[in-house]
Amino acid sequence: MKAIAAALLLLCTTSAMPAQAADADPAIAKQLKELGYEYQVDEDGDYKVLMATGDNDERSQIVDIRSHVETYGNHRVRELWSYAYQSPADALPAVVANRILEASNALIIGSWVKQGRSAVYVAKIGAAASTGELEDAIAAAAVSADAMELELASDPNKSDEY
Repeated sequence: MKAIAAALLLLCTTSAMPAQAADADPAIAKQLKELGYEYQVDEDGDYKVLMATGDNDERSQIVDIRSHVETYGNHRVRELWSYAYQSPADALPAVVANRILEASNALIIGSWVKQGRSAVYVAKIGAAASTGELEDAIAAAAVSADAMELELASDPNKSDEY
């Protein structure tokens, strides 16, 4: 996974680091700076990085790193999200829902979920994950979501199904 993460280039959507939102977790900002990643912080305090996923930067994928931490018992978990598909209706088409369910079986640190009208790759990592673990999760989210986006959009004969 390190090779994939090293191969990904960060594309910046702004030329300067944005001001931190009040709810932004400063530990994430520190880790992203250590990785040399530029980012934006949204109104909820979540971090957004734009990752190059294709050769010669022809493709990119946004990865959201949530500042909010979920707790279950002794587990403190942070989520990373990357969107791959937007449905025209409230429900995902059956072929898309089945495909992302099948794809989830092969994933190691993430899975596919339905979020509103979208198919979203979600990685859940420990809230105190190391910088290397965060880097791996960002790479997994960007690569997985981009591959699914390409797959779902690539077959013009199935456009009615998707």
